[in-house]
Amino acid sequence: MKEELLTILRPYHQEHLLAFWDELDQEEQAHLAEQIKAIDFALITKMYAACCTETNHSQNTLLAEPPVAVRMGASTDVDQRAAEQAGLAALADGTVGVALVAGGQGSRLGFDHPKGMYPIGPISGSTLFDILFGKVIATRSRAKASVPIYLMTSPATHQETLAYLNREQNFGIPAAEIMVFCQGTMPAVDATNGKLLLKSKSSLFLSPDGHGGMLAALNRCEALRDMQRRGIKHLFYFQVDNPLATVCDPALIGHHILARSEYTLQVIAKQAPEDKVGNVVQLEGQTQIIEYSDLPAETANLRNPDGSLKLWAGSIAVHVFDVDFLCRLAVQRDALPIHYARKMVNFVDSDGKICQPIEPNAIKFEQFIFDLLPSASSTITVEVDPAMAFAPLKNGPGEKTDTAEHVQQQLMHFYRQTLRAAGLQVAETARVEIDPRFALTPGLLKNKIAAGSVIKDGTYVH
Repeated sequence: MKEELLTILRPYHQEHLLAFWDELDQEEQAHLAEQIKAIDFALITKMYAACCTETNHSQNTLLAEPPVAVRMGASTDVDQRAAEQAGLAALADGTVGVALVAGGQGSRLGFDHPKGMYPIGPISGSTLFDILFGKVIATRSRAKASVPIYLMTSPATHQETLAYLNREQNFGIPAAEIMVFCQGTMPAVDATNGKLLLKSKSSLFLSPDGHGGMLAALNRCEALRDMQRRGIKHLFYFQVDNPLATVCDPALIGHHILARSEYTLQVIAKQAPEDKVGNVVQLEGQTQIIEYSDLPAETANLRNPDGSLKLWAGSIAVHVFDVDFLCRLAVQRDALPIHYARKMVNFVDSDGKICQPIEPNAIKFEQFIFDLLPSASSTITVEVDPAMAFAPLKNGPGEKTDTAEHVQQQLMHFYRQTLRAAGLQVAETARVEIDPRFALTPGLLKNKIAAGSVIKDGTYVH
């Protein structure tokens, strides 16, 4: 077996991966061999060569324009109602599925489990998974139709997520209506020479291939085929760290359908040039997303005559895809470009010792789902109020933004607004929470709680 592996490795000067082969037992050898055989070394060599050629993005980004968008307050009530009705009709027809990206770990939150298991309910202590699955269940009930979930994990979260969902009986989602699959991985390489790094003597250092890995993973696990079999035409995509996401937002789905869009983005208006969100722009005749780290300050600070930001649209990682579009792109080898980042990675050196670098020593590769945008024949961007749809849980205690405390405050503000819109009385500082299974909208709340009722501090409406 060793000679067979060397035949694979020699053309790419990666023989060091077998430096400790003779020290490994049979099981360890089999594991390492399986990892090596799964690597596309020609592609890794090509990616490393490309990342060594620095690209200056700033000249291109100076040409960026704001996207063609449905702005809040700019569209008529009739337009909004038409979009919402189109979305509700699609949901009732059973043509909408959900893609939930849940590969992240809770380590930055001081939580040693998948992030989806983090307890974020301000009163109930419900986890992110519980709240978001509850929104899918409420959508199913409202539409009286199936809304299957395609849940993407990572190697680090897959088994624990499966066990958790099994323990919680999928929070009421029928087993036939959920498919849990794992995103792929890519090896990390030495930044100085492109050699793959060993995590241990018997294992390569592999990291998740980014949220863009969803496209290949959906194809690999035959989720796309499952969608076609079910008659799913539109896939609503969001991430597990945003409990305020309006899951299966009928208006967003409706705008997508009415515009005959293949890829639709939900965005918020940036509050400051340096906001850490992807910038949705029109560039070279196409809708694109420029990462905040790739947008020069000069471009980010451009203003309109009224003083507002020229590049105003911030991505919140909520999208709607046409399933036919995803199927078309999934079979194209180069549908998504590869991005790279220099990171500090512990590795096994030539003496078999674990090295812990003090500065970035490795290159990690990943793909971004929004790089599908230029391949779409038509796109549309739809603005939403962040107070109603965006509360990302990113940081641990003590940080300035996006902590659990911040998210809970945003959730309670949303719940208070929802209760008031339903004609109920609630104090401005009241701690309240609504289980989405009980009522997803103010209209549904009106049918369950008498108008004028007083909602007390500490109330969990469920």
